[in-house]
Amino acid sequence: MTPYSNSNLLSMDAYKDCRLCPRQCGANRTVRTGYCGCTDRTRVARAALHMWEEPCISGTFSGGSGAVFFSGCTLGCCFCQNYKISHDRFGKEISVRQLADSFLRLQEEGAYNINLVTATHYLPSVVSALELVKDRLTIPIVYNCGGYERPEIVKALSEYVDIWLPDLKYMDRSLSARYSQASDYFEQASSAIRQMIDQTGAPVLDDRGIMSSGVIIRHLVLPGARQDSIRLLRWMKENLPKGSYYLSLMSQYTPAGAVKEGTILPSQPGQKDSAGRQESAYPELSRRITTYEYESVLNTALELGLDMGYMQKKSSAKEEYTPPFNLEGV
Repeated sequence: MTPYSNSNLLSMDAYKDCRLCPRQCGANRTVRTGYCGCTDRTRVARAALHMWEEPCISGTFSGGSGAVFFSGCTLGCCFCQNYKISHDRFGKEISVRQLADSFLRLQEEGAYNINLVTATHYLPSVVSALELVKDRLTIPIVYNCGGYERPEIVKALSEYVDIWLPDLKYMDRSLSARYSQASDYFEQASSAIRQMIDQTGAPVLDDRGIMSSGVIIRHLVLPGARQDSIRLLRWMKENLPKGSYYLSLMSQYTPAGAVKEGTILPSQPGQKDSAGRQESAYPELSRRITTYEYESVLNTALELGLDMGYMQKKSSAKEEYTPPFNLEGV
């Protein structure tokens, strides 16, 4: 564990003029919600051992990752597998002390790490909770995020976060605008990931194969977007130092959230079908990826020498990888 210190960017006052994510909406979240749909009152949907992360995070034997799933999100991807908590913001309000106690409880239960899942919009509270238990918490802190982060915030977290687990979802601005309402996604995520790598250096694993520090970049191959995936891989090859991160290439896309339920965003109205039902605004995402789509991306990664990390099997596209959000451990 690295030593702790405070940062003005992460103080509780940051809620009063919120600039925690790249949207920098400036909301006073002590009295109203920000772009994320959340106030300054921390909501958590689950705090329990989690076995479905990469092997160096969850392990392949007893233990697991001590995953704390926060409600709400700064991105709001239409296909989010955690739609119930990211969009609908299901969860329970807890205090900073309760959050800190959950970290200690997970450590006592044998967690290999504390896995903060989508925590950006609650960072002042998270940092305060970590400060309360800094003398007793001995396992690494994992920051599990969508990649849409401010480099300044990443830097401010350098004394709190040991392992970064960001997505790198898109390179194409039109895709990120359509699916995540963030045309600047790649600009922000690529800068943030560079900062993460600068802070941690090359991945470090213990004698059990459990990561103690480093960066794992996740990329989920989407239906119809394999060429964007290939462009992303080429960018990684050309711009990120070899050996400085793990790549986690994922095939597990399953229609979920607005895609599965046919929810229509106000900015992208769907049309009615012959039965008068609302059609999805994202028909191209209503299927799983094909073997050809995934293997073409996988083969590109191997050809580029991006073979340090994890490559999912095509059969990994299952809804069972989404944990039950039932307030376990909250």
